[in-house]
Amino acid sequence: MSTASISTTPSTGKVVPKREPKPGLILATIVTCQLMLVLDATIVNIALPKIQTSLKFSSANLSWVLNAYTLAFGGLLLLGGRAGDIFGRRRMFVSGVILFTVASFVGGLAVDSTMLLASRALQGVGAAMAGPSMLALIITTFPEGAPRVKAMSLFTAVSSAGGSVGLLLGGMLTTWGSWRLVMYINVPIGAVAAIAAARLLNESPRVPGKIDYLGAITSVTGMGSLVYGFINASEHGWGNGTTIGVFAAAVVLLSAFVFIESRVEFPVFPLRLLRNSTRARSYGSYVLLVGAMFSMFFFMPQFMQEVLDYSPMRAGLAFLPLTATLFAVSRFIPKLLPRFGPRPLIVLGTALISGALLWLSQVSVHTGFVSGLLVPFLMFGLGGGIAFSPIALNIMNGLAPRDSGAGSGLMQACQQIGGALGIAVLVTIFTSSMKGSHDPNPKVNFTHGLGTGLTVGAGIALAVCLISLTLRPKPATAPSGPAPVLE
Repeated sequence: MSTASISTTPSTGKVVPKREPKPGLILATIVTCQLMLVLDATIVNIALPKIQTSLKFSSANLSWVLNAYTLAFGGLLLLGGRAGDIFGRRRMFVSGVILFTVASFVGGLAVDSTMLLASRALQGVGAAMAGPSMLALIITTFPEGAPRVKAMSLFTAVSSAGGSVGLLLGGMLTTWGSWRLVMYINVPIGAVAAIAAARLLNESPRVPGKIDYLGAITSVTGMGSLVYGFINASEHGWGNGTTIGVFAAAVVLLSAFVFIESRVEFPVFPLRLLRNSTRARSYGSYVLLVGAMFSMFFFMPQFMQEVLDYSPMRAGLAFLPLTATLFAVSRFIPKLLPRFGPRPLIVLGTALISGALLWLSQVSVHTGFVSGLLVPFLMFGLGGGIAFSPIALNIMNGLAPRDSGAGSGLMQACQQIGGALGIAVLVTIFTSSMKGSHDPNPKVNFTHGLGTGLTVGAGIALAVCLISLTLRPKPATAPSGPAPVLE
């Protein structure tokens, strides 16, 4: 049987072959790319000391190995989402993966700090091109109901577990080889994914219109300023002049963006998508929950290495139970969601995450892995596996195909903003609390600051739990029917 059919391009009348959809292979390609993009936000964390020594980074500039990627990724996501709608999601996805792969190869060859930072920024650009198209391709490939729930459950499991996978993989590669391997690992993965996407995916129908350049400029500069403001706050404090100035610029630019988008014919982000109260609250919940989760991924590797004297390899392996639990639980969400609806799952999942963070806030210099870390890590993985898929489905379900790129772009922008916000706020709290502890043992001081920071993280997760209680559920439907959404 032929694997292709014939279709006509409406805009040109040109007859082009159309590939028979292969949902399983398409989902595998999308999920693999998403894992590559997400883990790159954390995979270099454990390798930073070796990167600093090898490329002679100053202590002040070392954090930009992480920030260059986050800033470019977060700042360009809205534009990347809209560009996929207009120019074709397959084209943007494949182009973004290729750019990300090439940038990773260049980063592995870096001979100085400038070359590495430039490659990290280019990785962020590639990620912003490819990222929004992934969710949009899931929406257009899998119809609402059981197929989409299964696909979204796996996608969100990878998205939420990517941070811990990055820590595990970074520890292994750094211990067994060189820090350069954390860059090179993307090259074969990206090359295979780009080839698979080019062969498997059909180009999406293009949305009539053009790029709103004024909206694009204000969205990129506004989002970039917002993310940079959080980054600078985590490094220099909230009262720092640069922090205040950048946040002020972000407010002005994003206000201008909203004004422009409310008046142009073809906006970068259609504001009408936020008129749905459930979708708007789900976007907010996504920001807060990612912020709470990133606090754990940021602090706990440091605690295990600096206080418990774990090696990078052991610290990475410690996250394996959490990651395995999250992936295992995500397999059951397609069965639980039609039966119970999103709200109880979000409430339960966020309550478990909040409880896990509160438990971890009680660690001490004498905490053992089995006695003090294993159970809260399992709770954390269980909660993340339960909560993230329903939140993501509340955001994406009901989106018209022409808006799926913009909607998914904002969702992934929320992930980047949430991570930057969570680290900025909680690092400030951690530093203040650590300075307030006058114990002569630096490990005790670190643990005191960690406890305070994770307590606040637990409160943020609890806030998401409370927000979810305000959502009104629709009756659960059969697994073969439309996925349950809230309104």
